Amino acid sequence: MTQPVTRFCLVRHGETDWNREYRLQGHTDIPLNDTGLEQAIQLARAFSPGQHRFDALYVSDLTRTRQTAAPLADKLRLAALDTPQLRERHMGALQGLTYAEAAQRIPDIYQRQQTRDPDYDLEGGESLRRFRARVLDGMASIAALHPGEDVLIVTHGGVLDIMYRAATAKPLEDKRDFPIPNAALNWLDYQDGSWTLRRWADESHLSGALDEIQ
Repeated sequence: MTQPVTRFCLVRHGETDWNREYRLQGHTDIPLNDTGLEQAIQLARAFSPGQHRFDALYVSDLTRTRQTAAPLADKLRLAALDTPQLRERHMGALQGLTYAEAAQRIPDIYQRQQTRDPDYDLEGGESLRRFRARVLDGMASIAALHPGEDVLIVTHGGVLDIMYRAATAKPLEDKRDFPIPNAALNWLDYQDGSWTLRRWADESHLSGALDEIQ
């Protein structure tokens, strides 16, 4: 029996100082900077309760996503449900470094990361394969709770990377060739275990946003 379509809008959190420095955050709990806080306000303005109805709002449990979701929760009158499965990938030895710093300080780890080996855990972090399983399991669980409904998700660039690949059959090993801006809108559908991409990286409500580190 065919299941009803669950419609998702996924949003990457607003800008942080570490985004501005192109520094890898991973699980490090970095707050939004002033630009990110303004993006969160712009994001909430993009959703008119009469035009955009959501049945639920799920967020990563890190500060930068919860801060981004706060104006949305107020505007849409929804409780923001903290969901650890929506966290960013744990970046292991790279966490807290820029790629330039990593290339200089830990070149072997940096080079292995750049090859996108799906089973490499970045020395104590999370492999791409394990990260994908966590994200897809979490998203499927949310979809199962909301068949036929509209769900808003506030999460991270790495999670959005996984979801784009799931909807387009792009392999984990392939270099990213699509944008993931802060606070942009990304629309996907889920039905019977499959993801479909509807619209990606809509920034029409923003004054400008940084892309995710590749």
